[in-house]
Amino acid sequence: MTATSSSRPRVGHIQFLNCLPIYWGLVRSGALLDIELTKDSPDNLNRLLVEGALDIGPISLVEYLRNADQLVLLPDIAVGSDGKVLSVDLVAQRPLAELDGRPVALGSTSRTSVLLAQMWLREVHGVQPRYFTCPPDVTAMLLEADAAVVIGDVALRATYEGPRIGLDVHDLGEAWRSWTGLPMVFAVWAARREFAEAHPGIVKDVHAAFIRSRDEALAHVDEVAAQASRWEIFDTSTLAHYFRTLDFSLGERQVAGLREFAVRAASVGALSGPVDPVFAAV
Repeated sequence: MTATSSSRPRVGHIQFLNCLPIYWGLVRSGALLDIELTKDSPDNLNRLLVEGALDIGPISLVEYLRNADQLVLLPDIAVGSDGKVLSVDLVAQRPLAELDGRPVALGSTSRTSVLLAQMWLREVHGVQPRYFTCPPDVTAMLLEADAAVVIGDVALRATYEGPRIGLDVHDLGEAWRSWTGLPMVFAVWAARREFAEAHPGIVKDVHAAFIRSRDEALAHVDEVAAQASRWEIFDTSTLAHYFRTLDFSLGERQVAGLREFAVRAASVGALSGPVDPVFAAV
């Protein structure tokens, strides 16, 4: 059922550490009282938004690009990086140049990152591995593969623990920046187009709540990290560094990175063509 002006909009939230600051800000501001929040993994949230079970929410960049005719972007909010991201990794047991024809595991919770890894390995390193998809557990993945693509909390752990056990950890945010000179956008916030047309005031209010929540959290990063460290395996300083590394904006350079990703994805047949993003009127 589509939300009406008298019901709370159905909004998604990524249940990974990379979106914890946004959630912290929503709690702090009281905005959670005005929305019906669904917390889930990126792949499930992608599906819920595309199928119409959510009105507004985060969506992996590649899934937004594939469904842009149904969606409008919320301005100035995303999850990305301008260099290292720390939580989107290609973890390898052998040099990348040796991966041609070798098994590489793709984490099942990711869409954008696995496509980025595939394009980067092919275009920059000249290899075409044999890919398969599986649950995102690095230890299990590397029992069957020479490398693995992981995102989120699993990747953040690999960033710090991988080198200690002899693994090469390639940060895909840094890889994209080195390859293109642009920021990488991994996820955007979008509204279903018909919902935005029918309820522009609700979309404007939800967008404003997310912007306020982001800004509130980024103004109190050390406090967010200290609270998060109570139940996470990472200490306060590690989390504070991570939250400051992430880029939650969607300005001109980030949109340029988004467009460049679309062009490159289209060139390898992952999209039907380049995408011209349409933004919600907020």
